[in-house]
Amino acid sequence: MTTTTAPAFAPEASTAPAAVRAPSPLDVVALQTTKRFMTFAVPLVTLGLVLLVSGVIAAFFYQMGSRPGTDEWISNSRNNPGVLWALPGFLGYYGVQSVATTFPFALALGTSRRAFTTGTLAFHGLLSAYIAVVGLVLLGVERLTGQWFVGLYLMDVVVLGGGDPLRLVGILFFGSLTMLSLGALFAAAWVRFGPRGPVVLGITSAALLAAVALLLAPHLGAVADAFQLWWLAATAAGIIAVACVGELALLRRASVR
Repeated sequence: MTTTTAPAFAPEASTAPAAVRAPSPLDVVALQTTKRFMTFAVPLVTLGLVLLVSGVIAAFFYQMGSRPGTDEWISNSRNNPGVLWALPGFLGYYGVQSVATTFPFALALGTSRRAFTTGTLAFHGLLSAYIAVVGLVLLGVERLTGQWFVGLYLMDVVVLGGGDPLRLVGILFFGSLTMLSLGALFAAAWVRFGPRGPVVLGITSAALLAAVALLLAPHLGAVADAFQLWWLAATAAGIIAVACVGELALLRRASVR
């Protein structure tokens, strides 16, 4: 009689689909940085245009009789606010775009709303750090070249810390991150409520700022006397935190359009 030995037990191959990992905040950062030209080149182009416009203005004053190196020239040039006029517009727009155009796609990929908000904040921090480093490098070049060889002041100006590298980095970083975060907040209001969302948010913000200004008006002298630079950093950090919390709150109930 022939006996048949039962084959050794072998588990059947599982037919269940493998679990798919939900995108993390780092994945959101990678998604946001796919627009490499917008992220890394546009800030350079913007600063280059500011330098060019500053050169045209300096040439005008040169024709009027002002000369590089004089006290009048240096005083006027170091009050050049060109960078603070040029960068906020781009940063506010990019903050809006990073939510308005990316949020629906990120959710379609399975990203949670919390991960999207956290990743977007990390991306904004990365871009702000990049702008601060670029500003620091330009400050070094400006000094090494004697203000771009012709007495032009771009980064070594009063509104950017008066040539102090630490102040320059702090102003550019916190200023950039604040503008990006506010742009993201207004975009989240649009995603959640449509066109009326940013309008209501803008009116509410303006009313709050007006109320704060009225409360502080009688004490402006005392505030000015006691002013410390870290107040600006603390204010910026508070605005960034409020903007990010508001962004998450709005996106939690936003529908994907």
